[in-house]
Amino acid sequence: MSARQAPQPANSSTVTAVPRLVRMVVAAVALAIVVVTAVIVLRLPSSSVGVVAFGPVDQVAMFGLGLLVAAAVLWLGRPRVDANEHGIRVRNIATGQELSWFEVAAVRFEEKSSWATLSLRNGDELSVVALQAWDGQRTLTAVRGLRSLLAAHQAANVKPREDLLYPPD
Repeated sequence: MSARQAPQPANSSTVTAVPRLVRMVVAAVALAIVVVTAVIVLRLPSSSVGVVAFGPVDQVAMFGLGLLVAAAVLWLGRPRVDANEHGIRVRNIATGQELSWFEVAAVRFEEKSSWATLSLRNGDELSVVALQAWDGQRTLTAVRGLRSLLAAHQAANVKPREDLLYPPD
């Protein structure tokens, strides 16, 4: 087997998605922050003005702050959604949630929406920030995959309605 193999087709019973365009943008912005910080730090000479001295320790600290800001920007590319026949795991920017398909009523992605949402059976909605409108066809494919997983679960787990089984006297 060679080290460079063609990617395997995704299993139809799993869906994984990340916001591709958002990840590219935040990576570029984070890189720009690191480069600009490095240039500023290297161009600032060590100096002493009155009581304030600016030396190598300050340069390292400034560069460290630039790295922290870049890491915070990269955090915005964190969203991800993973789903299989058992349930769905949604990781947004600050939070994550794992749900079984029993808890999900619908997968929504409306024409004017920025991202997809899950309508939950308890009446809540959960944003799926990983499925961004900017990603176009990738997002549509993932939403269709989630909808088919939900439909398969609902078809396999139909509960009989008691009122239809035992009509009133």
